[in-house]
Amino acid sequence: MSVIPAQFRVSDELRAATAAKAEAAKTLLAQIARDFSPATFANSLGAEDMVLTDLIVKAGLPIEIFSLDTGRLPLETYDLMAAVQKHYGLKLKVFYPRHDLTEEYVRANGINAFYESIELRKGCCYVRKVEPLQRALAGKQAWITGMRAQQAATRDGLAVRLFDEANGLEKFNPLADWSEKEVWAYLLDNGVPYNKLHDQFYPSIGCAPCTRSVTPGEDIRSGRWWWENPETKECGLHKK
Repeated sequence: MSVIPAQFRVSDELRAATAAKAEAAKTLLAQIARDFSPATFANSLGAEDMVLTDLIVKAGLPIEIFSLDTGRLPLETYDLMAAVQKHYGLKLKVFYPRHDLTEEYVRANGINAFYESIELRKGCCYVRKVEPLQRALAGKQAWITGMRAQQAATRDGLAVRLFDEANGLEKFNPLADWSEKEVWAYLLDNGVPYNKLHDQFYPSIGCAPCTRSVTPGEDIRSGRWWWENPETKECGLHKK
């Protein structure tokens, strides 16, 4: 069952384990900033990414933080963007889809064509997420994500470091071995702002039309692209 932050309580044992992992992640982030400059962090504003945001900002690390605004995000995600600026004094660097590609896709396929096939869904993800990511990563030596191995079948065996052949740079996943409970222990203990949809049974949040709440017992990623099989539930940002 997915953690519901509004109901979650942090035990002393979990707090200690999380603190140790946070120190290890902070050390890794400092090494990335030192050895792979310029490095950038892709902040999707999920719970994991808010852990990394807090670690990077509090340590004053010279790592750029950016987000992708697909144009179809939930209101609560935009509210979190504003909360991040207020809490940290941080204005996220935001990348948007190219208007010509978006208009071409919608004219050819329809506004909600992504429900019709995996091919059309991935085409929408390419226009709204993958192409903007390519621009965000241009000229960088490394990028950082908040992915965890336990999040989905497509992320099983996720490495902390790998070479991203698709984008031609190093890729780091500092929270690869974190559990969902450890993520929430860090957020709650450190007063980190988070997306309020998490309090409404949304453990994984993407675009509004492609995200729904989950029920007790469902997989963490079951609310993303729920009409597809688990093995196809990636948008193209993270290729194995």
